[in-house]
Order: sequence, then structure tokens, then C-alpha cells
Amino acid sequence: MRQRLAFRVETFRLAAPFRISGYVFEGSDVVVVELTDGDHRGRGEAGGVYYLGDDAANIVATLDANRAAIEGCESRSDLQQLLPPGGARNAVDCAMWELEASRLGQPAHALAGIAEPRPLVTTFTLGADDPAKMAEGARGYAQARAIKLKLTGDLDLDLARVAAVREARPDAWLGVDANQGFAIGELEALARGLADLGVELLEQPLARGREADLEGFDSPIPVAADESALSLADMASLPGRFDVVNIKLDKCGGLTEALDIAREARRLGLGVMVGNMVGTSLAMAPAFILGQYCDYVDLDGPTFLTEDRSPAARYDGGKIWCPDEVWGSPQAVAAGA
Repeated sequence: MRQRLAFRVETFRLAAPFRISGYVFEGSDVVVVELTDGDHRGRGEAGGVYYLGDDAANIVATLDANRAAIEGCESRSDLQQLLPPGGARNAVDCAMWELEASRLGQPAHALAGIAEPRPLVTTFTLGADDPAKMAEGARGYAQARAIKLKLTGDLDLDLARVAAVREARPDAWLGVDANQGFAIGELEALARGLADLGVELLEQPLARGREADLEGFDSPIPVAADESALSLADMASLPGRFDVVNIKLDKCGGLTEALDIAREARRLGLGVMVGNMVGTSLAMAPAFILGQYCDYVDLDGPTFLTEDRSPAARYDGGKIWCPDEVWGSPQAVAAGA
């Protein structure tokens, strides 16, 4: 039976403005895709990638332009050839995972080779702000075992931010995300300063396109590729420049390619991280499956929203848990449920 495609745009407000290098976010527009096939239904959510211009409007345009082909697409591997990496393919790919789970009567995690998922320690993210405010935010994350700080590219201020958070939370694992904010000439001072403060991961310090600058740079802490690693096609360029790859379903175009990237990263000797582009629990649940294979987990997106979906992912003791009923349960996705 031919599957039918439906989609809609939904807007979720952030509880407070969120600042990173070069951007301030106040809300999240997401596209929800539904695929139905008789008594079966599959869902996927995507927010796109803001720095690529892949927003809700672009996702909708891609879905509209490819409706007939998507409805006739017979497998997730065929979808990889039909749509490029990005939000549209992510939403459809995740919907196909859940549709397949419903058809086969198995949870999506089982289809991914995971017998029993486990709760995952996740980072809780602090947007860039005054150091004292970030320290207050870190203390407010009482349950957090891991905290990630957003930086802005101001070396002295960024190190002051990290120092304030470290003083507030000497017990927590710390990572930072530079969001392409630095140049290679600043990187040694940044990395040494972060190492002295006990930071254990530095994400994307340089701009995409400047990856070659990292060749020969001896970092005292692991360096992760985010904007420099959009899809499987980028993986061959990472060894010798990065230590970790941050996989996001909105970047690579869904759980199918994300799992392929994780396998390729292991083959290349790289660490694996799963991240998110904010979003609701419907977006976190497929990434939670990927997280079962990861060294670092950053799936706190719903915690920034004024409201989430129900049922929702649960955050407790610094960990995220996504029950099957959030996404991927055969019983939860029957058409009309």
C-alpha cells in the first residue's frame, strides 16, 4: 500500500532568549511529518540547520516539491538517494523508522540493534551571558552531572565565563561549544585555559572551511567537529584535525545516516557525540537511540521550551530517558492514536 504524507509547522517558544556566537534564539519552528499506511503511522520532527538556511519554510518547500516521490519511496535507503541531508530528510526518515516499527510490531530501538536502551547522562547547556549569570544558571542545574557552555569568541570573557561556572559547579563535567567563534591564532591560549579549568571537550572552535588550520595542533583536550561535520561525506576529512564528531539528525538527514556516521567514526578512531537543534521530545527520541552508541550526549533541547509534547522525555538525575511511547513504539503509533 502506498504511504501518504502529511506535514505541518509548529512553533515552540523558548523560556528565555538563548545566546551563542553570532545568534540569539527566542523560539523554535519545527516541521512534523506523518506517514500513514492503512493502520500504521510514523512521525518525525525536524527544525533544520539555521546556519545553512535550512529552516521550516525550506523544509516545507522540499517536502512539497517531493511529495509524490516520498509517498512512493519504499525504503530508508531509497530516501537517502531521493533527498539530500537536512531537515526534510530527517523528518521523513524518522517517520519511516516509526512506520516500520508499527508494521513489524517491534520498537524502533530494536530495529537499530538495541535490545534494552539505557538512560543516558546528558549535558545541560548554558547560553553565553555575563559570567555571574552563567554561574547562577550552573547552580540552578542542580541535577546536572554534565554542563556545556556556549562561548562567543571573546577569549578573555569566555575564559571568565568558564571559570565562574567551574567555581559554581566544581563537581560537574564541563564542555564548551565555541560555535566557530575563534581563529587558529587564539586556539592555543583558549585550549590551555580551558584545560586548566577542567574542561573536557571543545566543540567547533574554528569556522567551517578552516579545518586544515587544525592540522598539527596539539590540543590538551579533545576537539569536536560540529559545523565541520554535516554528513557522512565530511567524515574522511576529520582524522588528524578533530577527535570527536558531533552528530545531529537535522544536519545529516535522519537516524539512518546518523547510525552510519557513528559506525564510520568508530572505524576512523574518532569519538562520537549526539547533539540537537533544540526541538521537542519527538526530535530527541530518535537521537536517544543514536545516543546509545555515543561517548557524549547533548539532548537537552526540550528543557529550553515553555512546553513540550506529551508523552515526553524524562530528565532525572542528570540523565535523559525516552520511553518507547514518546516515539517508536508499535502500540503508540497506530493511525489515529
